[in-house]
Amino acid sequence: MSAQGEAGSPRAEAGRAGQGSDCAWDWAALPLGRDVVLLAHDANGVAALYKPAGLLSHPNAGGDEHRALLRAPYDLQRECYELSSPEAGVTGEGQVVTKQPAKKSSAGKARLWLLNRLDSATSGVLLVCHTEGLAESIRREFRNRSVHKTYVALVFGKPAQPSALWRDRLSVEKRGGQIRTQATRSGALSAECRVRVLRSGALHGVAGHKALSLLQLEPLTGRSHQLRVQCARRGLPIVGDATYGDFAANRAFAKTHGTKRLFLHSLETRFDYTWRDANYSFAATAPLPEAFGALL
Repeated sequence: MSAQGEAGSPRAEAGRAGQGSDCAWDWAALPLGRDVVLLAHDANGVAALYKPAGLLSHPNAGGDEHRALLRAPYDLQRECYELSSPEAGVTGEGQVVTKQPAKKSSAGKARLWLLNRLDSATSGVLLVCHTEGLAESIRREFRNRSVHKTYVALVFGKPAQPSALWRDRLSVEKRGGQIRTQATRSGALSAECRVRVLRSGALHGVAGHKALSLLQLEPLTGRSHQLRVQCARRGLPIVGDATYGDFAANRAFAKTHGTKRLFLHSLETRFDYTWRDANYSFAATAPLPEAFGALL
């Protein structure tokens, strides 16, 4: 799949759509965070949201709601947003409107279950679901590596091969509440990723790097910071990576191009799932931000 072919074409597919749904959910009522967009949803309550770079997948502490995917409290243990009734939605013009999601828990809360996460600096597709049982079923698909994910990254350098399968051993540890990942021979976790070069071009004014490349990355495993570490290990640090990247190159690039974002984007997520004895397919695409193509 080409990143260029899908950019600008958010979509979702649901096999046997309209069957198996036991409630109406007002997706327009979601209190979306800044620049968050509802990409797609199906009849069973699975939905995809576009998360811009700089927003949290969920609040980590009180007071984080204003910079999270949804402007709502988050239950870290249940891994779900808790939406009060009535709920504040946000129009395209940024005006706050009062609306009410349809599904409530016994405690009077409407819950929306988060199915995956992205680092705050990464943009792209996030999945949510309004039914706890279905949410757990789809999370099992993630654990079983049955969910196909496609990312796009802008990196310093040019890979030696137009396509490859990267295999590494990783160690992941938490330091002061933050996750740090290393590629080591003794790493306990396997990490695999299919890589394809979409295009490359010359780079000027950044010491130590003569090229930029746009890569399509398809992780076969879902390790913390996997793509960022695997790129850096091969001398292809992702532009703007403030943890594993080339810090001097990032500064020079930002000075020349006026942007400091991490150039990693979750382009597409797709999977099959079974719910109430019926089979469904879901896919969603988050258009590639213009900055990725404009720089190469």
